[in-house]
Amino acid sequence: MGRLIHFVHQSLDGFIEGPNGEFDWPQMGPELSAYSQELSGGDKVFLYGRVVWDMMSAYWPRAEQHSTHEHDLAFAPIWREASKVVVSRTLEKAEWNTRVIGENVVEELTALKESGATLLLFGGSALAAHLTEHGVIDEYQIFVHPVILGGGKPVFQEQSHRAGLELVESRTFDSQVVLLRHRRAAAQG
Repeated sequence: MGRLIHFVHQSLDGFIEGPNGEFDWPQMGPELSAYSQELSGGDKVFLYGRVVWDMMSAYWPRAEQHSTHEHDLAFAPIWREASKVVVSRTLEKAEWNTRVIGENVVEELTALKESGATLLLFGGSALAAHLTEHGVIDEYQIFVHPVILGGGKPVFQEQSHRAGLELVESRTFDSQVVLLRHRRAAAQG
């Protein structure tokens, strides 16, 4: 059985983007970059909601034209080669080895997990909330960055019920970014 991991960067005050949609604040030092590449390597399937997909597909196919950052140069070929799934009701097709699903999202992602796939959900609060609500996310890897944005899009949207989690790891990268790694608790309450 595969699993679905929610991989997200957030500010100390709980936002995944600033008040004007800014995402220029994550601190991607060498340790965090190495961890990110290790986690996303292999035969993982990258999972996105449409909004995050638009951002990722505008940047990663030509990252070398936009950046000389060591992380970007190392991750760009991984991104281009990885299998990807985009959840969208409006997008009909996508490039870069990407499948679009718009209906039966929970069922299709559960079937992918049952086939043995490990999915990495990058960012996004709406899709994460939907999948949390349906118990599809197995693990949360929240990277807390040393910045207070003062508003923006929260990492977690309102839920109709509580989701019990257990902390399985906490770790500091590059003396500034803290990973909080949680798994769904065995008994949900």
